Amino acid sequence: MDAAVDLIVAYGYRRLRMRDVAEASGVSRQTLYNEFGDKWGLARALVLRDTELFLDEVDAALAAHDDLTAAVRAAVLYSLTSAAGHPLRKAVLTGAGAELLPLLTTEAEPQLFAARTRLVDHVRAHWPAIPEAEVTAVVDAAVRLTMSHMMLPGEPPEVVAARIAAMVTRYLGV
Repeated sequence: MDAAVDLIVAYGYRRLRMRDVAEASGVSRQTLYNEFGDKWGLARALVLRDTELFLDEVDAALAAHDDLTAAVRAAVLYSLTSAAGHPLRKAVLTGAGAELLPLLTTEAEPQLFAARTRLVDHVRAHWPAIPEAEVTAVVDAAVRLTMSHMMLPGEPPEVVAARIAAMVTRYLGV
């Protein structure tokens, strides 16, 4: 998977060939096809793996704060700024991997589910007094809103992070 990321970053998804990934990773093409099905399956696996690593960092940003507003602000700010320094995220959101954008938009359900589950679990563990139904609803909205701002940035990340944090804490009455 690391070899595939390197190739996407270097040449873009359109020019990615399973033969090149197999050669760079030291496995046969048949092994790649058995594992991922096709090039799109490999792309899905790459984005899902990156989502899990990304969520580890979001968890860390949340855990660094006892105050819910500060925690949400830090997590959203990390989310909005992480793409600039991360090769695969940058490629997906800009030019080199633009063909992969559906994996963060119209075909983003696996990533959305992973993010929603991890974040609901985190909030429930750290702020157990908040009703679960409310946590689930606001986490879903905050994740979708943050993803929207990742794909179409507007105002500075600090401003967006503060607004989303305010929305979350007001909704939850914290």
